[in-house]
Amino acid sequence: MAKGILTLILSLWLACAAMAGGSLDDGSKAAHAMLTRLCDDFGGRLTGTPANQRALVRLAEELRALGLQPEVVPFKMPGWERGADRVALVAPLERSLRVAALAYTQPHRPFEAAVLDMGSGKPEEFPTDCKGRVGLLSASTALQLREIARTAAARGLRGILFINREGGGQLLARSSSFTGEPLPLPAYSITQEEGLWLRRLLKRGEFVRVRMETKSRCREIETANLVLRLPGRSPERIIVGAHFDSWDLGQGALDNGLGTAQLFALAHALRGRDLARTVELHWFNGEEQGLWGSRHAASRIGDAPVVAMINLDMVGVPIAVNALGDTSLVPSLERWNAAREKPLSLGVQNINWFGSDHTPYQLAGVRAITFNAPIPRESVRYYHDLADTIDKLPEQIVVDSTAVIGDLVLALCEDSELRAERRVPDATEKLFTTFGLERRMHAIGYWPF
Repeated sequence: MAKGILTLILSLWLACAAMAGGSLDDGSKAAHAMLTRLCDDFGGRLTGTPANQRALVRLAEELRALGLQPEVVPFKMPGWERGADRVALVAPLERSLRVAALAYTQPHRPFEAAVLDMGSGKPEEFPTDCKGRVGLLSASTALQLREIARTAAARGLRGILFINREGGGQLLARSSSFTGEPLPLPAYSITQEEGLWLRRLLKRGEFVRVRMETKSRCREIETANLVLRLPGRSPERIIVGAHFDSWDLGQGALDNGLGTAQLFALAHALRGRDLARTVELHWFNGEEQGLWGSRHAASRIGDAPVVAMINLDMVGVPIAVNALGDTSLVPSLERWNAAREKPLSLGVQNINWFGSDHTPYQLAGVRAITFNAPIPRESVRYYHDLADTIDKLPEQIVVDSTAVIGDLVLALCEDSELRAERRVPDATEKLFTTFGLERRMHAIGYWPF
């Protein structure tokens, strides 16, 4: 009987220990295994597709299996679905070209058109006679596709072929609009090899003609974010977010399955812990098409006391932590880094940049943090591509990166010198103008000031 009682006590203790969370290493390994199943079972998670919806349901089930209660937060957004699109070379010879339509490209009747070289898309680089032609656009352009497409349509072009920046037959899937507006003409990513081939033919004076047929289309969609709240002794919040959606060409393992797994590892490790501050984990949808999920989440925070938002978008193993222009965060981040057994090699940085899920929170006056955390070149070159698959993401990257991320989250929870605060609108505008981001934000229709 005594042996049976001891066995029962041990079993209860182990169950309680499991409910109280686990090590970050164990959580990271479980997270990588979860992501492997997610990638292999559903493929790419383009927002609005059945694959995205089913994968989000699976993630919620995996969290519930840990004894957690995630909340599904639905919202609507301008969506886009890929159709059976085709671009083929018809002169000087016939062959299909490897292409991928850019998001918010609309369907049209098939047409044939001569190709011209439009350089980097600057108005002065357009040839005089553009009407009825398809433009070949350099990968090195510094302009936003939205403004290039408007100029191209005004000059009478019928389509754009955007040369991919990576070689090896890769295709860079991307959005052409942060506002959800349909493109005025079809735009495609084309492999570097085929794009440069067409450019060489044009340079030699050859007549190049393509046939273009687009069936992809824009439509409003209903999707959802997933939110997990881990209550702390204080209502002050640390928000940690990562986008769940990906492009549809590959599996979205790097972009941003990595962030999805890191959040899962945090949930695994922090469940049941006595936290000084409340931690919210957000899996956002719709980031790739225009930050729609984080826009929705940031619009709902009201005057909740938020200490900071940490954005995990393709965060490899950190070599620095970035206060993203909010100087008031720097002392806390420096205290944390100095106290680490192995401080980050580049320490604390304070450089704002635009284009991921921290931006809507910053515009809402919330301070944001991310990491300088490169992913090895042999993996990261495949992001947005058919080859963004789980085999490109070693388990050790998830383990090592989450160890640093989790350490920072716990430090921010405990830092009594750091208080929740919001920026006033004038200070928020300065946060972007100081780093020269307003021109790009204007160009894509995302400048709110």
